[in-house]
Amino acid sequence: MSKRAVLEVIALDVEDAVAAQAGGADRLELVTDMAADGLTPPVAVLTGIRAAVDLSLRVMVRLADGFAAGAANDVDRLVRTAGELRAAGADEFVLGFLDAHGCVDLTAVERVVAELDGCPWTFHRALDHAADRDAVRKQLDGLPGLDTYLTAGSADGVDAGLPTLLAEAARHTEPGYEQQLLVGGGLRLGHVPRLRAAGLNAFHIGGAARPHGWTGPVSERSVRQWRRTLDAAQPE
Repeated sequence: MSKRAVLEVIALDVEDAVAAQAGGADRLELVTDMAADGLTPPVAVLTGIRAAVDLSLRVMVRLADGFAAGAANDVDRLVRTAGELRAAGADEFVLGFLDAHGCVDLTAVERVVAELDGCPWTFHRALDHAADRDAVRKQLDGLPGLDTYLTAGSADGVDAGLPTLLAEAARHTEPGYEQQLLVGGGLRLGHVPRLRAAGLNAFHIGGAARPHGWTGPVSERSVRQWRRTLDAAQPE
């Protein structure tokens, strides 16, 4: 039997979380402000969702649009935010910072990760905007808690990034490539069979779970359709 694929759904509030769990999601990514591609949610949202569902929750650590951590005082705020989330019970996270040259901002990442105290975390789609994906992976390899990369393979989405995703999946035993690939960013149901056949087993959806767009809630029916599609597409 093949391993069940992980389905992660973006949740903005308790209503989203309940619908995602009912539809068969395995994990939620908690964010606010999708106009800025997802920022850190208020602690009250975290605690409300934690009380409403029993899924794994990965909480975004990001305070401004873009992938820059900002100046030293901005990094201080990120560290404080991570500490507040930890104190409120968060135990899984999402983050990722680049410098002006598209290289990983290792100082900022390391400072935030130190505050997470070994909790598991995802390096998000900053990877897709990096100047050198391989360099990012090798620089981050070995950081405590890093177990996942959220990526479309390209800044332009899965359609453009599919060859990169397949190539990186084939390198999963190499240093820097052992973390789970969580495919997200322009992901469609039609992509699933090929990705599953290549052994990819983690998928991330946001707008695809919302038939009425970001102004509407997560649809239990949409999530269930993704769950069934993932379960039906078995890897070779």
